[in-house]
Amino acid sequence: MNNNSPSCNNSCARKTSIGGQALIEGVMMRGPEYTAMAVRNPEGEIVLEKWETTATFKAKIFKLPFIRGIFNFIDSMRFGYKCLMRSAEIAGLDEIDEEDKNSSGDGKKEPSKTSQVGMNILMGISTLLGVLLAVGLFVFLPTFLYDNLLEKYIEAFRGNSFLQSLFEGVFRIILFFLYMLLVSRMKDIRRTFMYHGAEHKTIFCYENGLPLTVENVRKQIRFHPRCGTSFMVLMLLVGIVIGIFIPSGIPTLWRVAIKILLLPVTVGVGYELIKLAGRKNNFITRAISKPGVWFQHITTVEPDDSMIECAIRAFVEVMPEDEAKADW
Repeated sequence: MNNNSPSCNNSCARKTSIGGQALIEGVMMRGPEYTAMAVRNPEGEIVLEKWETTATFKAKIFKLPFIRGIFNFIDSMRFGYKCLMRSAEIAGLDEIDEEDKNSSGDGKKEPSKTSQVGMNILMGISTLLGVLLAVGLFVFLPTFLYDNLLEKYIEAFRGNSFLQSLFEGVFRIILFFLYMLLVSRMKDIRRTFMYHGAEHKTIFCYENGLPLTVENVRKQIRFHPRCGTSFMVLMLLVGIVIGIFIPSGIPTLWRVAIKILLLPVTVGVGYELIKLAGRKNNFITRAISKPGVWFQHITTVEPDDSMIECAIRAFVEVMPEDEAKADW
């Protein structure tokens, strides 16, 4: 199979609901019954952790189309963050300074309660600042620029909700592209993107009906239509369509507030589109997947064999005995 091919061949033997996430020095795979993460420790050994797959939101209403996407997104973000932090621990990247450690009775070093509280507060502040920065860059800035530059000085842009939504959407996509391009230059992020590639290639190997070996996985493509990157790009595109229905000319802060309030609608629609793209392979779904696949040229990198081994190890652990349970 051509590694440069942009999408899965029509010859895929099956479509699986198993998905994953790249971690720090490892991969997490989530199946219908079990979830597993395989992470390499500082000694280069694969540390495997496995547990039952459970949903945070279990009521039937949370499984309805468009509604399910909102709560699945929240659950995935929460769970993914937890796995990412745990992978950092296993990989040895969360070492605390010696002065913040206390000696325990068995000779081991443990962080003090004061240190733990301080770290939690620091992480909370960092998260809040990150959210504020994201809202400022991706929601407020495009609207501010349109209102104070284009609409103010160019008559053709005044009161045109289509042009305003198009400008805001394209501006966000460019910002997202530049952000991903910049972070991909970082060594640690690049390694995570390599594990991202290993995750996709392993899933494709299974979907193509091949034994999960390093050799077979290595030959697969790394661009998968059902990917978090594709989901983010789809949300940006869906946001353009939704923005057309927001009247142009209203105050900047009002438009920003409305866009934030409509975010659940954007997530719900984007989720249904990404599920459709993952299940079907036709002209429409390939068109839906194409923008996200383009971005995956940045967010996925060809992995080495040790990374593929981690992805295979995690995938095998979540495969149900009845493989049909993992099919769509």
